[in-house]
Amino acid sequence: MNMTSTYHAPTFDPTVDELETLKRLEMGDKITVPEAIKDHVSGRLLEWGFITKSTTGQLAITATGLQLIRRQDN
Repeated sequence: MNMTSTYHAPTFDPTVDELETLKRLEMGDKITVPEAIKDHVSGRLLEWGFITKSTTGQLAITATGLQLIRRQDN
């Protein structure tokens, strides 16, 4: 059996670009996977559950992502 797991640091320290992406999604900007790849959106946002991907390839911010933005703004 081959099991691999993704390492996660104990805390998530977002980059400026990651925060910008979350804020764009919060404001209602539509970002698709091809656009995300072009804009180099971090896969960490998806891995940590701050964004989700729909079956149509749209990215959306999660409640956890909203909490991260609010925590960074304070």
